[in-house]
Amino acid sequence: MPTRTARTAWNGTLQDGGGQSELTSSGLATFDVSFPTRAADDANGATSPEELIAAAHSSCYAMQLSALIAEAGGVPQSLEVTAVVGLGPDTVGFKLTGIALTVRGEVEGLDEDGFARAAQAAKESCPVSKALTGVEITLDAALA
Repeated sequence: MPTRTARTAWNGTLQDGGGQSELTSSGLATFDVSFPTRAADDANGATSPEELIAAAHSSCYAMQLSALIAEAGGVPQSLEVTAVVGLGPDTVGFKLTGIALTVRGEVEGLDEDGFARAAQAAKESCPVSKALTGVEITLDAALA
């Protein structure tokens, strides 16, 4: 299986410094990062590790759910997945405070209960969920 790479170049202190995170493998984008924008309510044009984790988790979860829906005999027409990742204080530094996954799906061949079972199984089995086992992950899943 392939590996993927990202790189961050950082200059300065935590409070006054900043950097750029690059999606190296794909070459698709470079994003500005800084602690003040990470800790602020307004991202002000910069990303954060939490936003990148949210992107990774929502896309991984959507892929896993589409596979499990098919295994259950359904056909996913569309899945809209949102991941909200929280950051808060820890005894030393900061920690992820939780991840809230929300999925709305249009699926042929599964009822609400079948969709809910597939959604829960995807939450437990997607590789990003497995990597984030130290963080509480909640799920709100429903057919659209």
